[in-house]
Formats: sequence, structure tokens, C-alpha cells
Amino acid sequence: MVTGIVFDIREFAVHDGPGIRTTVFMKGCPLSCTWCHNPEGQSSQPLLMQSPGRSRLAGTEYSSETLAGLLNRQAAILKANDGGVTFSGGEPLMQAAFISEVIDLLDGLHVLIDTSGFGSQGDFCLLLERSQLVFYDLKLIDREKHKRYTGCDNDLILNNLHVLAASKVPYVIRVPLIPGITDTNENLAAIAGTLQGLPGLVRVDLLPYNRAAGAKYPAAGMKFNPGYDETQPLNINLAIFESLAVKVRVA
Repeated sequence: MVTGIVFDIREFAVHDGPGIRTTVFMKGCPLSCTWCHNPEGQSSQPLLMQSPGRSRLAGTEYSSETLAGLLNRQAAILKANDGGVTFSGGEPLMQAAFISEVIDLLDGLHVLIDTSGFGSQGDFCLLLERSQLVFYDLKLIDREKHKRYTGCDNDLILNNLHVLAASKVPYVIRVPLIPGITDTNENLAAIAGTLQGLPGLVRVDLLPYNRAAGAKYPAAGMKFNPGYDETQPLNINLAIFESLAVKVRVA
């Protein structure tokens, strides 16, 4: 029996996939995106979050049996509302063995994996074969810019994207719009070109920048250094995708 570390469980979520869902936020992420809005999820270890008048531990260890039991308690209401369970993070691929055990113990619930795609193909396939829908992040296509702003190149991400497209599991591509970084016409065109004609794509969701991203950093004992101008207007260019017949929306 494998154990895993979770930093949050959000019940009755309506923005993390179809229907009403329970979202499990897994601890640990190999990327260090300068705009990360869940800094407490970056480390694989529990982290004490401290703010004026309040402290909380972000990170609880579960056995797969215990977590599955907790999720199954809401199986009836999740099914009745066309929902299920979403595994997010952090990065779920870092705890693929644990999550796969949890999924195998679920009571027939719809499973969605929300991932950056940065992980081994083996770990990705382990979760992919147990999922009914995937939310897949694409941030930057340029390899060097990806490394600059996330700390890692995108080789694994692009490789796993093609594994996903060949899997027959439907997927939504999610693009966080970061002002002057990911929202440029050049990057959006590169993303659209990468996706054009790929099987299984449901749509692209463009995610407007969240200016509250830096609020959690002091509580996590971290500094928020985005490296870009947060006040710069976003470039939301749907036409780039539509010109290539790639379905797109602003989420």
C-alpha cells in the first residue's frame, strides 16, 4: 500500500472539470513557474503556512485506502451531479503510483487528471489509462523560454502530449495567460500550430492571469518574483486558434 501527500481537498468544486467534483491537490511539483499560484504545492514535503493570526499545515499523508474511502463517501452526490474526482497539484505525475492505487479503489467515479505533463511516459500512462478526461497545461512552446520561466525544458511535456493524443482519452489544453510571456501572438501561434489536427482534443481553454497569485508567498516563507509586468494588459487572441480550426474559449 503506497502513501501520498495531499495539501488540500476541495469539495463541491465546479471549475475543475465536468459537474460537481472533489479536487485533490497533490504535494510536489518539478516545475518552478514564476507565476505559480499554489506555492505551497511546490515542495513534496508538508509546509507550515503562517499568516497573521493563523497557521496551517499544507501537507497531509494518506494511505491510498484512506483517501479512496474519503472520496467514496461522496460518490453518490458526485455521480448524481455528473461529476467525479479531479487530481491536481502540485503535479500529480510526481505521485503517480499513489494516485493509481487510489483510483483503483474508487467506486466507479469519473476521474480527471490535471497535469503539466512533466513526468516520465510510464508515470503518465499509469494515470492516463485510469482517467476519463485530462486537463493538460501548455505554457510555452519555445524550449529556452520554457526553461527560463518554469525552471525546466518542455521535452517531456511535448512528448507526453503526443502520447495523450494517441491514447483516445479526451483532453482539454489549458494555457495560462501570463502578460508578455505566454500571451504573445508568437507563443499562441506556436501552441495552436502544435495542436492543429491532434486527435482527442476537446478544446483549448485560455486562463486569464490571476493577479492574486503572489498573495500566498509570504505565508509559505517564499518571495514572489514574477519577472514580468503584472499590470500589462493581456493579449487574448482567439483568432489565432480559430484560423487553424482549433476550438478555443476564455475560461
